[in-house]
Parts: sequence; C-alpha cells; structure tokens
Amino acid sequence: MKNEEIENKLKTMKADLQRRRSAIDADLGAALDPDSEDRITQVENDQVLTEMRREAAAQITAIDAALERLKRGSFGHCVRCLAPIEPNRLEAIPYTPYCMSCARLADEGLSP
Repeated sequence: MKNEEIENKLKTMKADLQRRRSAIDADLGAALDPDSEDRITQVENDQVLTEMRREAAAQITAIDAALERLKRGSFGHCVRCLAPIEPNRLEAIPYTPYCMSCARLADEGLSP
C-alpha cells in the first residue's frame, strides 16, 4: 500500500472515531431519568459509553502517532525492534506500532 493510501485510510479511521466519540459525548450529556430503575440502567450504559469513549481516544492517539511515523518515514517498522511490521498485521491494524513479536511481549505485560 502506498503512503498516500495509508494516510487516507488512517485519516478516515480517525474521522470515524471522532464522530463516534461526539455521539458518545452527546449520549453522556443526557439528563438522568427520574425513575430509579431507568436511572440504574442509564448509569450502567454511561459506564459502557465512557469505556468506549476512552478506547476511541486511545485509538485516535495511536492513529496520530502512526501519521507522524508516516511523515518521518518510519511507518511500517516496529518502534521497539525496528523490524518491518507484518503486512497482514498492518492491514488489520494500520496504526499498530509493533510487530507481532513485540505486540506479544506487550500483551504479556512485558515492556515492549
């Protein structure tokens, strides 16, 4: 995939996440229902929405970092070991900073 295609894909993903985050913000801004049973459900839903918003913000940050790596010419290389990131991994998660080996280390709680 060419840099321009990668940049467009990342920017499209970021715009989608920003729209989703705005919709979540609107839902979170809704007044709580005075009915206690409905209020409990609404509070539980707000907790889920808050986590979804946090995940969207983290993905936006990761996308911004990937766009910066693209500008610097280091996109597609692991930020830890500098090895090329597997093409199928980049296709699935274009903003990933790690190759499969380093991602496994991160998942295991080891410092990548």
